Parts: sequence; structure tokens; C-alpha cells
Amino acid sequence: MYVPFVFIIFVSFLKDIDYSVWANFSLQNYSQLFSSVYFIIWGRSLALASVTAVLCLAIAYPIAYFLVFRVARLRNILLFLLVLPFWANFLVQVYAWFFVLERGGILNSALLKIGIISEPLRILNTQFSVYLVMLFCFLPFMVMPIYSSMEGINKSVFEASFDLGANRWQTLTRVVMPLSSSGIRTGFFLVFIPSFGEFVVPLLLGGGKNMYAGSLISFLFLETKSIEWGAAFTCLSGIVLIIAVFVFNWLLKKVFGTDRG
Repeated sequence: MYVPFVFIIFVSFLKDIDYSVWANFSLQNYSQLFSSVYFIIWGRSLALASVTAVLCLAIAYPIAYFLVFRVARLRNILLFLLVLPFWANFLVQVYAWFFVLERGGILNSALLKIGIISEPLRILNTQFSVYLVMLFCFLPFMVMPIYSSMEGINKSVFEASFDLGANRWQTLTRVVMPLSSSGIRTGFFLVFIPSFGEFVVPLLLGGGKNMYAGSLISFLFLETKSIEWGAAFTCLSGIVLIIAVFVFNWLLKKVFGTDRG
């Protein structure tokens, strides 16, 4: 992992790749990136990653709670169904949504048949379709860490909490959530970090209308062959991502950590 990472940093300081690379060191690639256009791209990528992670957390936490505390006999079957999408290639999962979201797809056909809509909805190539498929693809990455952390909670803490006068909501927010905060943070970043660099889903389901950090990196390296410029943008994107991770880690500790009031 470190060898290509160091290579990217090295190349990002070159004006041109040739045999006299040591004479081509410059900050020119970085100076070109301090433009509002690129800040908008980073902001859009952070928004995509943040919304995806928050949506996954909002849905994954009740699922994990249900699996740990509400089912016993069907737990293994439900866990199997949860990890089943991992058996399919990521691109196959994304392409499968075309048959669901297109104008003549399963969703529009079902809504037309039951009379909810009178004409097909335009769902494909919208932000809604992007967030929906992002949620579908990354939800298991949020459920599994939370499930693992909840599974280690001693069930007697519920009795102790109720004996001390707490209701179910207080037990959930003041006992269960702090005890499962490590799983929440792990799951959040397992979703947030790859979502920041995701470009397949926005390209295929969003129609490539908006440029994201991952999209631009792919474009610079593969389309325009601007290796030095792409390397500089990759390095700055990494810095933006690291700062965002530290900020969200602090927020998650404040919201779900044991230091809450």
C-alpha cells in the first residue's frame, strides 16, 4: 500500500515525467487546484459520503438491534441474507438497479399497476437514484460492525437500567448506544471513506452529471493522462478526507460516546 502512495506523492510534485525528473520538481500542480471548482467537487464528495453514511447508520442501527436482541432462531438466516449481496460483483449490483429504476423498470411498472402514478417517474439519472444505490451497496458495511459491538453487550445491563428507573428510550440512548459506539464509528468510516471516492455509482446511476473527487481522479488518470495533475488532486483529496474523518470522529464521540451528559 505504501509504495504506490509514496509514488503518487512524488509524482504530484513533478511538472513533467521524463528522464530528468529531479529537475522538474514544482508546486505548479498544487497551485492550479486552489480554485473554487475543485472546492465544489470536494464539497460534493463530502456531501455524498456524509449523507450515505448517516442514512446507513439510521437504517443499520435498528437492524443490528433487532438481530441481536429481538431474534434468536432466525438470526443466522437473516445474517446470511445480509451478506448475500457480497457474493455478487459490485458492478453487477449497480447494473441490476437499471432494471428497477428505469422508466420501464420494475418500480415504475409496479406503481403504474397499482394506480399510484399515471405515468412513469423519472428516477434514473437523478440524485435520488445515486443515494438509493449507495445506501443499498454500503448498508452491510454499517450493519456488521454495529452488530458485532452489540453482540458483546451483557444483557443484564437492561435489567440494571430498568431497576434504576430508566425507560426504554433512556436505556437505548444512555446505555446501549455508548456501549456500541465503537461499532458505530467503525461502520460509519467503513461507509464514509469509500463513499468519498466513489465514482461508479454516480457515473452509472447519476448519468455522470456531477463531478466527484473519485470521478475527477479517474478522468485525470485514465482519460486525459494528466498523471502529475491527477496525483496532486489525489493528495489534496486525501488531506480533505483525513480532516473530515477527524471531525466526524469527534462528533461521533460526542453524540454516541460514553462522555455524553
